[in-house]
Amino acid sequence: MIVRPRPHWIRLLFARRGSLVHRILSQQLFIFALSVGVVAMHGSLFHWKVTLTSGPFSLMGVALAIFLGFRINTSYDRYWEARKLWGGVLVDVRNLARKMLSVLGDTEAARPFVHGLIGFTAAMRNQLRGEVVRKDTQRFLPTGLMTELDTARFPPAMVLLWLGRWIHERRDAGALEAVQVLSLEESLDRLSAALGGCERIAGTPLPFTYSVILHRSAYLYCMLLPFGLVDVVGLMTPLVVTFISYTFFALEALSDEIEDPFGRAPNDLALDAMLVQIEATLKEMLGEPLPAPMLPDASFILN
Repeated sequence: MIVRPRPHWIRLLFARRGSLVHRILSQQLFIFALSVGVVAMHGSLFHWKVTLTSGPFSLMGVALAIFLGFRINTSYDRYWEARKLWGGVLVDVRNLARKMLSVLGDTEAARPFVHGLIGFTAAMRNQLRGEVVRKDTQRFLPTGLMTELDTARFPPAMVLLWLGRWIHERRDAGALEAVQVLSLEESLDRLSAALGGCERIAGTPLPFTYSVILHRSAYLYCMLLPFGLVDVVGLMTPLVVTFISYTFFALEALSDEIEDPFGRAPNDLALDAMLVQIEATLKEMLGEPLPAPMLPDASFILN
C-alpha cells in the first residue's frame, strides 16, 4: 500500500505510482490506435460504413457503470473488512499484553508471551501473503515452536495454540487465576476469529464468470465507441475514447487489485506498517527499544 502525504492537486494529476497506468497502458494504446484508424477510415470497415450513433452507447454506458460499481463496491467491502479485522488484531494483542503484564506484575515473566503475540501477527501476515514462515517470526518465537512452524500448514493457528498452552502453564503454576485465564482466552478467541475472517477473504475470490462478463463488456464497449463518436467529434475521437476507456479499464483493474487486499500491490493493505505498529506498541509496554516507524516516502510524490 502507498503510504505518503497527499501531494498538490497539480502533482496528483501526473502521479503514476498507484494510478494503475502501468497496468492498463497497453490497452489504452490499443484503443487509441483503433480510434485513430476509425477516424482515418471515416468510420468505415472494409468499405462498409458502420452506422452507430451515440444513443446505444449511452444506454450501454449506464449498464456498464452499474456493473463496474457493483464490482468495485464488492472489492472495497473485502478490502475494508480485512482492514477492520487487522484493526481488531491490534486491539486484542494490546489488551492481551496489558492484561498479562498487569496480572503477572513482572515484565521478564510476561516477555515470552508478549513476544509470542508479535510472532503471531507476523505469522498471520506471512500466511496471508504466502511468504516464508520464518520472516519476522524467529526473532520472537522460541526455537522449538519455530521447528514446528516450519512444517505446519497453518502457522498462526499453531502460535495461538502455543499461547493458550503458555497461559494454562502459568495457571497450573499458580501465577494466574481461573477467572483471569478465562479473560485471556476470550481475547485469544477474537484473534482466532480475525485470522479465520482473513483466511475467508483470501480463500474466497469473487466469481470468475462475473469478472469475465465485465471484462468483455468493457472492451467491446470501448472498441465500438469510436464508430459512434467519429461523426460527432471528428478528430477528437481518439482522445475522447481513450479518456473514457481509461475510466473503465482503471476501475476494473483497481477492483481486481483490492479484491485480494493482502498482497504487495500499491493499493493493498499496508500489512508491513501494521506489523511495525504492533511490534512498536508491545515493545513499548515491555520497555524495549522500538523499531523504526514506516514514514511516507517523499520520493514517490512525483511518481
